[in-house]
Amino acid sequence: MCMECAHEEYYATISFMLLQLHQVFNLLLLLFIGKYIAHLYLSWVSILVVILFTVTIEHLMIYIKTDRISFFSFSSLSTAVGVMLMMVTPHLWIILLVIAFGLFQKHFLQYRGEHFFNPSNFALMAGLLLFYNDAHIVLGQLGDNIGVEIFIISLGIIILYRAQRWLIPITFVVSYLLLQYIFIVKNDPVQLMEMIYYRFYSVSFIVFILFMLTDPKTTPQKYWHQLIFALMIALGATLFDYYKGFRVQHLFMMLFVSSILVPLLNNWHKKKQIKILVYISWTLVLLALGAIIYIEIQPPYYFEMDK
Repeated sequence: MCMECAHEEYYATISFMLLQLHQVFNLLLLLFIGKYIAHLYLSWVSILVVILFTVTIEHLMIYIKTDRISFFSFSSLSTAVGVMLMMVTPHLWIILLVIAFGLFQKHFLQYRGEHFFNPSNFALMAGLLLFYNDAHIVLGQLGDNIGVEIFIISLGIIILYRAQRWLIPITFVVSYLLLQYIFIVKNDPVQLMEMIYYRFYSVSFIVFILFMLTDPKTTPQKYWHQLIFALMIALGATLFDYYKGFRVQHLFMMLFVSSILVPLLNNWHKKKQIKILVYISWTLVLLALGAIIYIEIQPPYYFEMDK
């Protein structure tokens, strides 16, 4: 490798680590907001246990893979906070276990360094698949304070600009509203567009759009691929809502399936790799669809978030 290329790779690595640190700072800030002014149900002791467990498991896996630990993985903290903000369960061990699953697939379910799943989203889906009666995805833990929402959007804009993922949330929001109007509101006399808008008052819904939907490691690099990615999630979630009724998990399910195709989009031009990658991707898609079908046949659940 030439000296110039080595320097470029080094600076790219440093830049990405700083981006991860920025992301972690934002999510930890959200954790404090949720704890003090909203409805985050975990105690500080439980939160500390989750964070320490996550950091330990993450670096243990790094050591198993590389036989050394040469950096601190800030991204593992993003996984932990993401799960705590989106999942409700009476059992702390379920949170720990699904986070371990998310981190395991992050390190050992890859193709040439390309990730198929967002670790936080994988953990949430594992919780629904394995512990549906005891673990649920909710979008109420951060409340619906408008001031907090504006603050979160401001934080999100900065990091999305740095990560070059700003097109994903814009495309998703516009297409989601349009598709919800076409498929849901126009076909259901009881459903009003105001009820669709109301979902955006949930701070957690905004967090999903700005932070989980835009993970640089599991989203496409090219802008037109990002456009397809966001449209796919909006369309899939809307069709689920049309046939099954609105359920929060539909958004996470579509992210779960769509992210599998990201390595395929990023490497489509590499003719020598594409054949095996197609086989791996569609095998994972079929397995993911099986998991989604199982979750969808379970009865819906309802939560009321009270302070």
